[in-house]
Amino acid sequence: MTLSSTPSRDAQWPPLPLDGWHETYETLHLWTQIVGKLRLESSPPVNHWWHVTLYLTSRGLTTLTIPQGARSFQVDFDFIDHRLVIAASDGAPQHIALEPKSVAAFYGEVMDALKTLDLDVPIDRRPSEIPDPVPFDQDEQHASYDPDAANRCWRVMLQTDRVFKEFRSHFRGKSSPVHFFWGGFDLAATRFSGRPAPRHPGGIPNLPDRVVQEAYSDEVSSAGWWPGGGPVDEPIFYSYMYPEPLGFPTASVQPVTAYYHPTLREFILPNESVRTAADPDAMLLAFLQSTYEAGANLADWNRSTLER
Repeated sequence: MTLSSTPSRDAQWPPLPLDGWHETYETLHLWTQIVGKLRLESSPPVNHWWHVTLYLTSRGLTTLTIPQGARSFQVDFDFIDHRLVIAASDGAPQHIALEPKSVAAFYGEVMDALKTLDLDVPIDRRPSEIPDPVPFDQDEQHASYDPDAANRCWRVMLQTDRVFKEFRSHFRGKSSPVHFFWGGFDLAATRFSGRPAPRHPGGIPNLPDRVVQEAYSDEVSSAGWWPGGGPVDEPIFYSYMYPEPLGFPTASVQPVTAYYHPTLREFILPNESVRTAADPDAMLLAFLQSTYEAGANLADWNRSTLER
C-alpha cells in the first residue's frame, strides 16, 4: 500500500472553534506574554515595536536570539513535544513542560530556568492589553492547557504565516515581517504608504498611549489572524487601515463571506470560511489583496511605486 504524502485538509487547516479551547487560549496568551516580555526587556528598540514580536517555526513560536551582554539566549515554544526550551549561547538548554499549570507556576519555572542559565532578565509582571490584569506571579486562575488545541492553533498560524509571506512578497515598499504580537495574540503583517499618520488616540487597556502612537506613527494597511474574543466568537482573518479612509467600510471586497465589523473597524473573514474553501490559499490571498486595494485606492497610496 502506498501512503499519500499530502496532509489531509484538517491537518493543514484544522478546526479551532473558540468555545472548544478558550480556557487554554487565555492561559497560553499569558504564557506568550511572559516570554515576549523577555524579548522586550533585552532587545534594542526597532520602529513600530518590531523588536518585541515572536515568530513561527516548524515546531511552534520563537523569540529568535535575544542579546544579553556578550551572550545571547533564545526561547522557543514547541507545540509538538509541548515544552518550552530556553537555550543560552554558552549553556545546556532548560526545558519546561507545557501542561496544565497556573500562570504563576509557569512564570516561576521560567525565572528559575533563566537563573540556572545565569540570565538576569526582570520583566514587568503585569499583562498587557488585557482588562483587569493579574500579575503573572499571582495568577492562579488561568491554568489550562489542552495540547491538541495548542497544536491546532499553531498549525493554523503556520499556514497563515506561509500565505502572508506570499502576500508580503508582492510589495516593494516598507513592510513588516510576518510576526506574532503577544499583546493581542495575533499574527500580523503590515504595509506602509511611506507617509506619516495622524497621532493615534491610544486608549487600549493596559498599553501606554506612547506604545500605540509609535506603532501607528505611519499610514498602514495591516492584516492578520486572531483566535477571536469579545465581539467575535470565532477565529478570524482581519484587514484594516490606519487612518481609515472615507468609504472604506462600504468598499467591495472578496470573498463574499468577508464583511466589515463596525466595532472592530476592520474587515474580517471567518477562519472557517478559509479552512473549508476548495482553495484556502486563493481565498485568503483574495481577501488580503482586495481589502488592501480598497484601502490603498481610497487613501491614494502611490501603488505604482509601492507594488511589484
